[in-house]
Amino acid sequence: MIDAIKNQEHILQKMGIEKLNDMQEEAMQAIHANHEIVLLSPTGSGKTLAFLLPVFAELDPEESEIQVLILVPSRELAIQIEQVAHEMGTGHKINAVYGGRAGNKDKHDIKHRPAVLIGTPGRVADHIRRENFSTAKIRTLVLDEFDKSLEVGFESEMVEILASIPKLEKKILTSATYRVEIPTFVELHRPAFIDFSEENTPKLDVKLVVSPEKDKLDTLVNLLGHIGKEPGIIFCNFKDTIATVSDFLTEKGIAHGCFYGGLEQIDRERALIKFRNGTHQLILATDLASRGLDIPDLTFIIHYQLPHHAAEFVHRNGRTARMNKGGTAYVLKWRHESLPHFIEGLEEVDLVLTDLPTTSDWTTVFISGGRKDKISKGDIVGLLCKQGKLDQTQLGAIELKSDCAFVSVSSNAVEGLLELVNNTKLKSKKVRVKVV
Repeated sequence: MIDAIKNQEHILQKMGIEKLNDMQEEAMQAIHANHEIVLLSPTGSGKTLAFLLPVFAELDPEESEIQVLILVPSRELAIQIEQVAHEMGTGHKINAVYGGRAGNKDKHDIKHRPAVLIGTPGRVADHIRRENFSTAKIRTLVLDEFDKSLEVGFESEMVEILASIPKLEKKILTSATYRVEIPTFVELHRPAFIDFSEENTPKLDVKLVVSPEKDKLDTLVNLLGHIGKEPGIIFCNFKDTIATVSDFLTEKGIAHGCFYGGLEQIDRERALIKFRNGTHQLILATDLASRGLDIPDLTFIIHYQLPHHAAEFVHRNGRTARMNKGGTAYVLKWRHESLPHFIEGLEEVDLVLTDLPTTSDWTTVFISGGRKDKISKGDIVGLLCKQGKLDQTQLGAIELKSDCAFVSVSSNAVEGLLELVNNTKLKSKKVRVKVV
């Protein structure tokens, strides 16, 4: 136990985390002590670390087969968990498999068995049918955001996967939803409940903005000017609406990203990376972005189009006012538009313009080398600061992937940087460095 505590301290230090929050502490104790655990906690509260820490602590280093299976509703969440697991630096092999990724690449990765496999139910079930890996040694199953997996139609695959695991010892279910219904096929008997969910968010302020024009575009820009230079999400119901709003914001010189289901996976990933690292302070999104994504604390969200259902309204609002931090959800409506029954009693805002979130101080740079090339974040800092002549203040967030890295760099230093470091060696690999 002492070794486990020391190992945990090392992991937290490596990740720059001073201490676990109350939910994480309670969840870890429950996961160690019980075979069936249901963890309910808001999005962004740290559930991933809460289950990964005890899961890694219980791995058998001598076992060569997969020991833990983590099922998630979306490829973005799979990528996010894989990233957190790698940042923990435990030395255990971790892989993620999901739709939109070449099946051959999956097969190559899991041929060299990971201790922990993360995946979407559809892709995992397909690999099991093809006998690409054995489930015989899987002892722990995590159903992360399990209700979302059911919502998007993965029930039959989840049933199939559970039936294929012969000696399951521990089941961990997580959700951000208050009073969620536990599916019967999981067969929980006496689960330990860790409930940090909230029926409502006391620090959330919901306000009404009324537009005299039906398209609401000018009012949206005025609202952004009223809010000032803060990070936030503008929610739309359809990708066509996102395209319209995006064109308008571009005309106004307002930097932003876009995130919706029809985008190519690489574009969705890069939109989130640019949002996290400050290259974009705004992101236009459908409800795909309302749950389970690794997005930093937001001071606001905007309902540019009104949600159709109460659940969508709650999950969108849940992107802000998280973990004891305040936030505002703005409901933007045309003056002749009726609000749905689940939105009522809102205070109307008189807009006072401050600063529009125009061009960013940061630019995202791509580097064509990653973890599999034995490249670390420290190596990247060395390349950009020593060879690239960057000052530490000109270097922002670094996201290190398996085969590449993304770095936010002060926009006024990018041009000179590329001239100095593009097509140079990083560790033993010649890397391309370019703006994305």
